[in-house]
Amino acid sequence: MDALDVNARMRPDVIILDEAQRIKNWTTKTAQAVKLLQSRYAFVLTGTPIENRIDELHSIMAFLNPAVLGPLFRFNRDFYVLDERGRPEGFRNLEQLHARIEPYMLRRRKADVETELPDRTDRTFFVPLSPDQQNRYAEHEAAVARLLSIAKRRPLTQQEQEKLMRELAMMRMVCDTNYILDPKDRACPKLAELEKILEECRDNENGKVLVFSEWARMLELVRELCERLGIGYALHTGSVPQQRRRAEIRLFKSDPGCRAFLSTDSGSTGLNLQNASVVINCDLPWNPARLEQRIARAWRKHQTRPVTVIHLVSENTIEHRMIGTLASKQALADGVLDLRGDLKEIKLAGGRQAFLKRLQQLMSPIAPGALGPPEKKKTLPIDRALAFSQLARQKLNNALVRCEERYPLQGAHSVLVTVVDRDAGVWREHLAPLHQELFGKRDSDPLAPVKLEVIDRATDEALQRLIESGLLMTATRATRQLYPAPDADAAAVVLSEEERQKALAHRTQAGRKLKMARLLESGELGDEARQAMLEAVLHLGRALAVESRLPEPAQVEDIVQAPAAHCWKESLSAIREFLSTPALPPNIVSAEVERLLQPAG
Repeated sequence: MDALDVNARMRPDVIILDEAQRIKNWTTKTAQAVKLLQSRYAFVLTGTPIENRIDELHSIMAFLNPAVLGPLFRFNRDFYVLDERGRPEGFRNLEQLHARIEPYMLRRRKADVETELPDRTDRTFFVPLSPDQQNRYAEHEAAVARLLSIAKRRPLTQQEQEKLMRELAMMRMVCDTNYILDPKDRACPKLAELEKILEECRDNENGKVLVFSEWARMLELVRELCERLGIGYALHTGSVPQQRRRAEIRLFKSDPGCRAFLSTDSGSTGLNLQNASVVINCDLPWNPARLEQRIARAWRKHQTRPVTVIHLVSENTIEHRMIGTLASKQALADGVLDLRGDLKEIKLAGGRQAFLKRLQQLMSPIAPGALGPPEKKKTLPIDRALAFSQLARQKLNNALVRCEERYPLQGAHSVLVTVVDRDAGVWREHLAPLHQELFGKRDSDPLAPVKLEVIDRATDEALQRLIESGLLMTATRATRQLYPAPDADAAAVVLSEEERQKALAHRTQAGRKLKMARLLESGELGDEARQAMLEAVLHLGRALAVESRLPEPAQVEDIVQAPAAHCWKESLSAIREFLSTPALPPNIVSAEVERLLQPAG
């Protein structure tokens, strides 16, 4: 029976729509069919009226009373900040939006009933990827990075957009296990952590656990683990027939030997499973509402025991960085529905362009494998230009006179000027493969191309004489000396292996934060870019402190405001060089950063 038949035959006086978030997208057939229903009164029930965008709320309200929020074009104009192409890039007037919907909304939040619920403990376990996972993850990450680079220059085609979503999904799958994509590779580091948790639950009398994963094949491995540990389980996935699902639910509720309930997100709504006291998320969903729906299967009314929620997160992956994305989406729902937090600080979290910007922030700064074999990664600095100078020194030996990175006045590129004793053409052929290895994959990236020029000593000296005589004008805005090191005459500090690794870790973090700042700035997110820049400065300052055997700064201000600030002279100079990279637009170096870089006193 379709909507028109319902209207004609039943003529309902009241329509109650449960799980109303299913009509949040007004373009779906479900939403269009539901909105054809007619009645004198209507109620909608949902725990997640906003999941990603505020126009989802418009779609739900349009079913209740279309006059409240008006037509969609006016809603978008009133509550979105639109760019010159009419695409949303921010929110506005969220207080007015809340005022309009408040008379129609009866909201009972989880926080309102927490006093009626037992304690809830959230724990996150970070799990490293296996070597095979790292390789597979790097392949998909590189594909995503290429598509994001294209998206900066032009809109993606429909085919490219679909490929981006596929590669992104496969990155997330690999965070669980390669088995989801490759049946021959059953390695899964998360299972080791899960095994410890399941053993504890098994040894705890009457302890039952819910295990959620977005991927059914991940649950296959969990099911095999349960069988190996002798733990009874119930299975609830989209491939299980509806009648069988109900039987599995009854089994979990009634059978003391059935200790684990394994479910995809098909079981994250509409189930009451209070006999479980542990919820394990093998992976994080994109949406915080979906995450809370999983947890709410156990942490809800009539639960009598404390609930432990455990998130298994692959370390240093997109899954790791999704934690911040979940928090920003939750802030949007809290702000519009409950006027919680500073509504002016809520950033746009929806739309294709905004999604691409967020995705750019989540990507790692350096493509895995760009520096060659793993043994090189451990010894080369995070700074590729410095790595080039060190490897060039090994290749050329005494033939290398000087190596500098120069930044032209025009263009967003830098030039590695390598001065050799003689035979510049010959040495260029030797250095070109090294330059290609370190920078070749970034030639198409407009953010940070690095070019190579090799000249002999006689040519370099001739150029210097012409500049000094006024016949040539330099067209560089900065020069960074790579070899010999600026402080080569100073007594070198011999670092222990522990100190060297600690400094390298700080430099790695500084590089990541710098990359994030570039991406944020390219997305016109100046405030976020400034914060990332400050974090990059702090990490670099800490690296320099370790390398100089000085106290590490606790915050950025300590670099220049500490009592022994004069000890940071070289650090400040190096930080300025760090910030002067041409890949970073000049306006990202804010007045606040400039102030912090001024010597104390």
